[in-house]
Amino acid sequence: MSYSVGQVAAFAGVTVRTLHHYDEIGLLPPGERSHAGHRRYGEDDLDRLQQILFYRELGFPLDEVAALLDDPHTDPQEHLRRQYDLLTGRIGRLQEMAAAVEHAMEARRMKVRLTPEEKFEVFGDFDPDAHAAEAEERWGGTDAYEESRRRTAAYTKDDWQRLTARFDALHRRMADLLARGVPADSEAAMEAAEEHRRFISEAYYDCTHERHSGLGEMYVTDGRFTAIYEAIRPGLAGYLRDAILANAVRHL
Repeated sequence: MSYSVGQVAAFAGVTVRTLHHYDEIGLLPPGERSHAGHRRYGEDDLDRLQQILFYRELGFPLDEVAALLDDPHTDPQEHLRRQYDLLTGRIGRLQEMAAAVEHAMEARRMKVRLTPEEKFEVFGDFDPDAHAAEAEERWGGTDAYEESRRRTAAYTKDDWQRLTARFDALHRRMADLLARGVPADSEAAMEAAEEHRRFISEAYYDCTHERHSGLGEMYVTDGRFTAIYEAIRPGLAGYLRDAILANAVRHL
């Protein structure tokens, strides 16, 4: 059996353009061509595409994926074993973080002050009270800071859950664009960045494109923010910063 590029794209949930790109860079050349020169993919090609998509989901750049898959000393079973270990490790870490965030949210809602031990257990070396103090020191007195503090003071637990879900969806959308190799200055990435800016404006304060660009820069210069985005997908902090800047440039 062999399949057309359109069929394979539908099977794998990727675009035809992506498959063309993988062919052009030598990552996934089709096993055969039709008499008319059209790409045809066999079972071995589908197995290789599955491996590529597993590694991409784990955040590996395409050049590293190619090197891993073309290593003559690593068999397909070893690839699957490595990917399984990486994925289960990530799942476990995300589950721990989700439970920790839920605990912190509940403590805030009930106005229960976490002990220093609990804070370090939840946030590692990131103390939320210290961050709040730093935020006030850096931005306190500004219109944006005062507006954000005024708005969030009235938020309920349901409000925070709704906002968190929306923000998470935005980050997943941006991470998906990065995983698919969509350029940060593409229309899709800039639209996602614009929605990111509008979310901040609606939820916290009037976030102009200039302010948004400043936030984007902070995502890559402040290690704590960088770590948050890198945990979602490696390279996301820089990708988001670049998309924000490109979006700002086209509006300004």
